[in-house]
Amino acid sequence: MIPFPDISPNLFEVELFGFTLALRWYALAYIAGFLFGWWIVLRAVRSPRLWSGAAPMTPDQVERLLTWIIVGVILGARLGYALIYDLPSYLADPLQIVRLWEGGMAFHGGFLGVVVAALWFCRREKIPMLSMGDLLALATPVGLMLGRLANFINAELWGRPTTLPWGVIFPGQAAQTCEGVVGLCARHPSQLYQAGLEGLLLALVLLWLAFRTGALRRPGLVMGVFLAGYGLARFVVEFFRQPDAQFVSAGNPIGWAVQFGQIGLTMGQLLSLPMIALGLWFVLRARAQ
Repeated sequence: MIPFPDISPNLFEVELFGFTLALRWYALAYIAGFLFGWWIVLRAVRSPRLWSGAAPMTPDQVERLLTWIIVGVILGARLGYALIYDLPSYLADPLQIVRLWEGGMAFHGGFLGVVVAALWFCRREKIPMLSMGDLLALATPVGLMLGRLANFINAELWGRPTTLPWGVIFPGQAAQTCEGVVGLCARHPSQLYQAGLEGLLLALVLLWLAFRTGALRRPGLVMGVFLAGYGLARFVVEFFRQPDAQFVSAGNPIGWAVQFGQIGLTMGQLLSLPMIALGLWFVLRARAQ
């Protein structure tokens, strides 16, 4: 077992006029993710060799798009978490929605928020939707990786109990709630699994496709690989990730959101299946062109 490293959730804290101002690693992950996404999309649209014709966007359009993507990610992720994972709690106290510093962001909600923002922007700016999807897919995995690393630093979204030698003893409730274990228990560092699969590995694959194989000349291909790749990675990691507490009960210790006979699916797996199917459809469609 590995003790949890002594890392503060705050990068730094400053006392000012009796108030404490802090920059959290989680906020920094969002900022860095947006900046990387903006940079990689700019680089792609400024590389004529990547496209079969003119690039689908201008650098000015990329800068305008960034604002709408930030709004879509934050609103979608927050509302998605409230609606999908903890609706009764948010109905009892609706002001929780604006208290972003308390945590509670859902990737699938953020994904839908980006889709809505991107579709609106494409319609207003007359940008091809599939090429827009490819660029956004190219920009996303690094942000996912940074976000999962921040989840690890925050000691949140930890994994299921494990006896493997790389199991981590997370602080607080995580170390005290392993059924049948006397004393502290170790858990899968599932945040790091997600950072590696959904983030680093998927980023390398998409960057290779876009900048080495000419995949951007087939609209929808990069987006399809992202959707299928993220969905598959999330589906696999859900076997090691501790489900949200509201899905766990004495009769459902695994945390299945739905049960089909002997087969159960967590909420993360249930939401990932349509992404896998849609991603494969976009890949096949793009390759048939």
